[in-house]
Amino acid sequence: MSILVTGGAGFIGSHVVDKLVETKKRVICIDNLDPFYDPEIKRRNIKHNLKKENFKFFEIDIRDREKLRDIFQKDEIDKVIHLAAKAGVRPSIENPLVYEEVNVRGTINLLELSREYEVKNFIFGSSSSVYGINKKVPFSEDDKVEKQISPYAASKRSAELFCHTYSYLYKIPITCLRFFTVYGPRQRPEMAIHKFTRLIDQGKEIPVFGDGSSKRDYTYIGDIVDGIINSLEKRFDFEIFNLGNSKTVELRYLIELIEENLGKRAKIKQLPDQLGDVPITFADISKAEKLLEYKPRVEIEDGIKRFVEWYKENRND
Repeated sequence: MSILVTGGAGFIGSHVVDKLVETKKRVICIDNLDPFYDPEIKRRNIKHNLKKENFKFFEIDIRDREKLRDIFQKDEIDKVIHLAAKAGVRPSIENPLVYEEVNVRGTINLLELSREYEVKNFIFGSSSSVYGINKKVPFSEDDKVEKQISPYAASKRSAELFCHTYSYLYKIPITCLRFFTVYGPRQRPEMAIHKFTRLIDQGKEIPVFGDGSSKRDYTYIGDIVDGIINSLEKRFDFEIFNLGNSKTVELRYLIELIEENLGKRAKIKQLPDQLGDVPITFADISKAEKLLEYKPRVEIEDGIKRFVEWYKENRND
């Protein structure tokens, strides 16, 4: 039997694949190598696993149900970790239709096949963006999530609802994980920490939307992977969990940490607040701590140090 990891060549997915391959699980990785950023980066993310006996890679789009069906049938998929998605809050405002196609219909394709082939556990990678404009902090899984403010966030919430429906109708065990601003080695190049680090290193201006007081619950990739693996080993009828660090970091302080670790000063280009951005994300992780034995270990100071070290080693690539 095999574990299917969708989006397995991406930032989070490739780290999950590494962990599963390392523990001798049989891993089927699919990714469409979307040109949202350089596909060569994704190829490098999984290159070291290609010759391993317990790893197989297929370049497949989750919108292609028949190609997915071949995978489920031939590789006897037992569990699914669904991380493939069209990413990015701001780009989703410019092109909402593709976010519906990939993030909603693609998820339904996987749910349909999971029903048909009686998958034993389905893990869905959701997002803290589903909380939208939420005045209550920290964000809890029991909060009403009715005010998403980007098509990306709406697509993730829609996918969660389909997950619940399929769990209810067909008794598929499903766990939805709401990730809070994941960072670390291999982070996508357009994400703030990677983008700021690169631009500061190159002596270029960094775009800062608003006055720098916005706050995010930054979560180190290793902690997120632990949460995903823990959820894979457990089995719930249907549950939603926050995976965050449960601490907020101001944008101004984040920039200071990057400056300190690079040994260079940032040139800041002040811009108006960006449409679709929320002022704060902050995870209540008490449910994940109790039921998933989830325990984030990496504080932002150590995490940024690790990221900058990785960046320096790989910047010429």
